[in-house]
Amino acid sequence: MARSTPDIPNASMADIAFLLLTFFLMTTTVPNDKGLLLFLPPPPEAVKEENVEIPEKNLFKIQINSFDNLLVENEIWNRSDRELTDKIKEFILNYGQNPQSSDNPEKAIVSFKTDRGTTHKKFIQILDAAEAAYNEIYAENAGIPVDKWREVSSEPNASPENRQLYDRGRKLKPDGKPEIPKNLSIAEPTKVGG
Repeated sequence: MARSTPDIPNASMADIAFLLLTFFLMTTTVPNDKGLLLFLPPPPEAVKEENVEIPEKNLFKIQINSFDNLLVENEIWNRSDRELTDKIKEFILNYGQNPQSSDNPEKAIVSFKTDRGTTHKKFIQILDAAEAAYNEIYAENAGIPVDKWREVSSEPNASPENRQLYDRGRKLKPDGKPEIPKNLSIAEPTKVGG
């Protein structure tokens, strides 16, 4: 007489799988990627049509074509990112000394325009150079190294000391507006390149 193999009851397998899935979903943490820390413009319906005339001297123009070639202030740029950062700082902190450059930091605007074919790497590289100019200005105002400024500026409300450094770096006026705002304009890319 042959013995039959006992069956393993599997009626509750679905319940067990569901409980395990629920357990792992509840206990797993997903890393929060920060991405680019940029402020997006308001939706088009919230923007009032205003024609604001910006003098040409208050615009520092950076353009990148689809071949990742750089045009800075209408000149072909073959120099380093460090030199670009220094040139942007010089433009922002002009205070009207050079009549061809910005009137003051409040009016200075760094305008950044790309092409659809511009690589992400080049876009980020030039954006980092512009951000570095502002970070260096703010760090110098606060009297701290740039690395420390990045920590302070990422969490300005963390502590009273951080808030004080942040306010000193941005040179906040009594009305709460910064004397040196980060006026970085990123225009919509042109559709010329690949």
